Amino acid sequence: MSTIMKASDFVAKLKDIATNYKTLYVMGCFGAPMTAANKKRYIDHHPYNKQLARVKLINAASADTFGFDCVCLIKGVLWGWTGNKAKVYGGAKYDTNGVPDADANTMINLCSEVSTDFSKIEVGEAVWTNGHIGVYVGDGLAVECTPAWKNRVQITACNCSKPGYNTRKWKKHGKLPYIDYTVASTAPTKTTKPKLDVATSYNRSIAGKYTVTASAGLNIRTGASSSKKSLGVLPKGTVVSHYGYYNVASNGSKWLYIVTPDGLEGYCSMKYLTKS
Repeated sequence: MSTIMKASDFVAKLKDIATNYKTLYVMGCFGAPMTAANKKRYIDHHPYNKQLARVKLINAASADTFGFDCVCLIKGVLWGWTGNKAKVYGGAKYDTNGVPDADANTMINLCSEVSTDFSKIEVGEAVWTNGHIGVYVGDGLAVECTPAWKNRVQITACNCSKPGYNTRKWKKHGKLPYIDYTVASTAPTKTTKPKLDVATSYNRSIAGKYTVTASAGLNIRTGASSSKKSLGVLPKGTVVSHYGYYNVASNGSKWLYIVTPDGLEGYCSMKYLTKS
């Protein structure tokens, strides 16, 4: 089965709905705006919505409020919900993209790698407890639509305690077959080694460990001149290694080829180095 969305896009959409849209828990609703016609449709067609308390909440909702239930939030996004108030279902198209009209318990059974161990849960996985489902969005948080707490699509703490969030104890998690969970690998950045001047002089007797004495620190450069590119500043007291190779500047001063403890190579003026 081909996937519909990357996990990162799926999670971004769910978080966007939870934080930037008016929503209400309406059983059987997958993102329809609460127009008068839709209110009547969902009250008439689901026993849960016919309860007096629910009827009151649904009828009080503004037309720019979108209705969802737990699994219909997932299906609505996968069916293409866009938040379009002019569309009957907010832009979603029922039973499309290969995503079936499944309930919460069926949806978790469609998932792969279902587990009760939450230590390695991945972003975008479905989280489930009996009769209820949500999506893990990272940082110990999940997005779910529930009549509990805020009575809407909301971000909650997933099996943990987090200040400012209500906590849901989920029992299982798994990978939805419609989501791409692969993470694009970033190739390591190749660091280009700076090109150094070739050392033209050698004196074995001066090889050894040297300590930086300049109070303001000492530049390590690509060659034997203060006009050469600086590769960094070595703090006073830094101990460097010298192997006898050096260059002589135009003013007659010696610049030693050195290697720092971190492996940085370059030239430093011998004037500010003391042999250990």
